[in-house]
Amino acid sequence: MSTYLLERRVEEKERRRLEIIEAAERAYMEKGWDLLTMDQVARSARLSRALVYVYFKDKDDLLLAIAGRSIERLAERFREAASHAERGLEKIEAMGRAYIAYSIEFPHYFDAETRFQAGRKLGEDRPCEVACAEAVDKVHNVLVETIRLGLADGSVRADIGDPEVVSVALWAFSHGLVQIVTAKEQALAARGIAVAQVTEESIRMLQYMLAARPPN
Repeated sequence: MSTYLLERRVEEKERRRLEIIEAAERAYMEKGWDLLTMDQVARSARLSRALVYVYFKDKDDLLLAIAGRSIERLAERFREAASHAERGLEKIEAMGRAYIAYSIEFPHYFDAETRFQAGRKLGEDRPCEVACAEAVDKVHNVLVETIRLGLADGSVRADIGDPEVVSVALWAFSHGLVQIVTAKEQALAARGIAVAQVTEESIRMLQYMLAARPPN
């Protein structure tokens, strides 16, 4: 087989794989993950159920592909948000706001990411799981680099600790914040608390914790 035909075959396989993922995303947004079936994905993609299983061995595999795609896009959003700020602390704030906006714009992506982060390891060397873990590393590295920039430019307090650990803490804080404001919006409203109030106060608290203190 010629190189040209091999390249065309690879391109065709990747195109079909993306079609399946996009079909799964449509069903995900419409029905939620728990009610989604591989049959629905096949019908949405206009492919046979058997062919869907050629590309994704089961529903877990498909979730990993969607989560990986989500996290890759989140890393792009982080870089974009950070590019519009100058100092490290401002970049961290911009990334936090980008994460909140992203979760609102793409709730199915946030749900997929949550399921991946909270889920069990599948115990197999699945390409989708490896790709998803690599995407998480990209997001983590972007944040670590930004924290280090803040330490270097003096906007982040020098005693904040290991940037690797701080990055994980910020991720946990932001992820938990989004979960609370999305799942408890009505309960908060019953207390007279708006989601915007919670997010702004949370960002203000993070700024206070991270910001370099003026000299005495």
